[in-house]
Amino acid sequence: MLLNYQLLQATEPNNNTPLVLIHGLFGSLSNLGVIARAFSQTHDVIQIDVRNHGHSSHSEDMNYSLMAQDILETIKHLNIEKFTAIGHSMGGKITMKLAEIAASNLDKIVVLDMAPFAYQENHHDVIFKALFAVENANISSRKDAMEIMRDYIQEEMVIQFLLMSFKQGQWLFNLSSIYAHYQDILSWTNQVKSDIPALFIRGGLSPYVAQEQQVQAIEQQFSNVILQTIDQAGHWLHAQKPDQVVDYIKEYLK
Repeated sequence: MLLNYQLLQATEPNNNTPLVLIHGLFGSLSNLGVIARAFSQTHDVIQIDVRNHGHSSHSEDMNYSLMAQDILETIKHLNIEKFTAIGHSMGGKITMKLAEIAASNLDKIVVLDMAPFAYQENHHDVIFKALFAVENANISSRKDAMEIMRDYIQEEMVIQFLLMSFKQGQWLFNLSSIYAHYQDILSWTNQVKSDIPALFIRGGLSPYVAQEQQVQAIEQQFSNVILQTIDQAGHWLHAQKPDQVVDYIKEYLK
């Protein structure tokens, strides 16, 4: 599947490897904009809407093999042979799957607050209820959608993030397909150990890379890995501590 993308060409001539930014669940290509802007002078940056999100096509099929293949197809469409993938959350798992299916195309990978791990906890049950409530209310304004969502979700930042994908009374993401494949999104099948250079950045307050077994999963599947922690940051570390996230990535890409 050829995905919707935005290409930012470097403003300074260089031979740096292009960066491909991959957003997380319920997101869109603008979500990692703070990273895109930070590297827009020195790197070509490709921001991508993954399948069933943003302005990319909808599909009843959704798993990490398909989503990684979509990314690779889109990058090859741009005549890019070598790239560095940077992914957050679900996008981090897509990035890790790329390390399996497209190792020869990858220079490095950067994973934000995610492990190659099959998560058991459902962090999105309330979010799904809120999203379906908005969808079933047949409303068109963000204000009305916000009021409905506040009956379910307490975190204002989460509501504002989700509403970025509410346009003309509809969710841009394919809610029914995402819901049907939510267990596939939580899941993970261990891969052959990769020697692709990998930087993992976790939020110190986030539960996603907090357990020893989650850290071990990273070490078991990536042999050339650096793990950094950003204190006082949760799962949305690039929104909460953008300067620190960018600094870690810049140092890593040198």
